[in-house]
Amino acid sequence: MPGTVFPDSLLKATLPLNAQLEQAFGTRAATLPAATRTSLLVASLNDGDSVAEVLAAAATVLGTEVEVDVLTPAVAVGLMDLAGSTGGDPQVERFLGSAALQIGAFELSARFSAGAVAGLRPQGRLGLLTRALAVQAWSSTRLGNLTVALPAAEEAARLGRETNQQFMYGLAVAVQAEIAALRGDYEAATSLAAEAEQVGIAAGARPVLATVQLARGLTALGEGRYADAFADLRRIHDPADPAYQVALRCYVVADLAEAAVRSGQIAEMQDIVRDLQQAAASTTSPALHIGLRYVSAVLAEGDDAETLFKAALDADLSGWPLERGRVQLAFGEWLRRHRRTADSRVHLRAARETFDALGVIPWSERARAELRAAGETSPRRTPDARDHLTPHELSIAQLAAEGLTNREIGQRLYLSHRTVSTHLHRIFPKLGIRARGDLAAALGPLTGQ
Repeated sequence: MPGTVFPDSLLKATLPLNAQLEQAFGTRAATLPAATRTSLLVASLNDGDSVAEVLAAAATVLGTEVEVDVLTPAVAVGLMDLAGSTGGDPQVERFLGSAALQIGAFELSARFSAGAVAGLRPQGRLGLLTRALAVQAWSSTRLGNLTVALPAAEEAARLGRETNQQFMYGLAVAVQAEIAALRGDYEAATSLAAEAEQVGIAAGARPVLATVQLARGLTALGEGRYADAFADLRRIHDPADPAYQVALRCYVVADLAEAAVRSGQIAEMQDIVRDLQQAAASTTSPALHIGLRYVSAVLAEGDDAETLFKAALDADLSGWPLERGRVQLAFGEWLRRHRRTADSRVHLRAARETFDALGVIPWSERARAELRAAGETSPRRTPDARDHLTPHELSIAQLAAEGLTNREIGQRLYLSHRTVSTHLHRIFPKLGIRARGDLAAALGPLTGQ
């Protein structure tokens, strides 16, 4: 990137990061593709600087030029090559988890981050553990895995405050706001988003501010304020806005499209889609391609829509249940509007079951309403532990259900065993149980039993 002037502070920040990369990957670091090395450097930054500037500074340190537009395909290949060769090193997995999040490979990001969390926790490396938990929470939320995301975000926020990592604290709180919006707790989502925004503005942290706008957009969608939702989400795509984030903007396109359709702002949405389609031509980003397939279907006119909905469902969504449910819901709505009631019920029923399982309450209620309009009644959703327990309590209950003692849970979560005992005595009546041995059954749907 000839002629680019880099802030001295940015260059100074990147040099030690390069050393971290060498330490994490050892001799393999020298053989990593340049784009992969650069992305891993960017992934380890947490100061909210412009990605383009950081890429340029990192490229200078590495002695090679890497264009932003061709970064992600090479990184995707590099990450997949490294996926099976981390050797269980939590620092390596943390780097890979952060880099996978950047390119929208959330399933991979969640997997790497879970490995990093498991390794960093017994080592007592709280600073790095906080970062791994925040990435795990962000990725898991986008996948709809709120059972993992809820306690991960809560712990990341708590540790972020305790270790004075304001960026990570703000990001974790913003994710908590997103989770609250997905679960229909709009009052909590609004309060948490405001708190995270204060941190994000003070730190100049674009990822935090982008996630805040995502949470606000989801809240507005859930409350039926579609124009507000479009305005909230549109900010993530505006380069002049503090909430603009070059990577994360690509991964909220489905939410923005829904707001655009329901608020009648199709023309502006189509301009954004054209821009993202250009980016998609040079990246294998799963999240971007999944989002664009959905957007193409909901924006389509005439019979093309059915073909595009089927194409979106035929794609591999096995690790993306929230997105599969979203497509099924939209397809079912489209079929019902076109008087194909019997066909619509199949997709609406599947969407309802998916959303019930994920605990995404407003979306499951929307599927129920569509089914009623299609002439089918739905059973009431059975509340689960996520409805009764706080995220902190859920984390403790899950560990106790796995057979850990109070002392082991305390060591895992950096709590005293007495505090764990107090929490468990509050948890039991909330779940309608009397003993520790009943926890596994009470949490069965959330623990895979």
